[in-house]
Amino acid sequence: MKVFELKGEKRSDLGKKATKALRVAGNVPCVLYGGEENVHFFVSEKALAKLLYTPHVYIVKAVVDGKQYEAVMREIQFHPVSDKVLHIDFYQLFPDKPVVVEVPVKLQGFSVGVQAGGKLVLNTRKLKVKSLPAQLPDELTLDVTNLGLGKAIQVKELAFEGVELMNAKDVVVAQVKLTRAARSGDAAKS
Repeated sequence: MKVFELKGEKRSDLGKKATKALRVAGNVPCVLYGGEENVHFFVSEKALAKLLYTPHVYIVKAVVDGKQYEAVMREIQFHPVSDKVLHIDFYQLFPDKPVVVEVPVKLQGFSVGVQAGGKLVLNTRKLKVKSLPAQLPDELTLDVTNLGLGKAIQVKELAFEGVELMNAKDVVVAQVKLTRAARSGDAAKS
């Protein structure tokens, strides 16, 4: 899994006024959970751009006042009007403790159903996986070569080494939908 380095400074004052002053100065308040104690810190809003606005999932190496933590993003709060980042929660990783993370899905291959005139649709862009941090994949690759017209791939049909899928078993990940052209082609054959 890709690693993103993030430098922050510890917060001493946690009240509303101090948090508002941080945001006005172009910083984002953050909290790191899951360790012996919660770590409250802030980072520059500009430093977060490459972490937030990407389809990739990262393990974050947060350096807070010289101390290094490995973590994953758990929750992001955005302003309802301006879409500015208000707050981020991180969850600390430990090598022997499994973690649940959403990982992007990538489709691979030229589907038989698409060749017959159907349309390939990715219904679920990310799947929740549970795994040890060392085994977390960058992405989950699905081979759709044998996927025919009107057929779908569900979570229960998938298995990946070293990870457990946490989504409901009947969730459709990808499918080939019938198009008007494919329906008229089927009608003309019969």
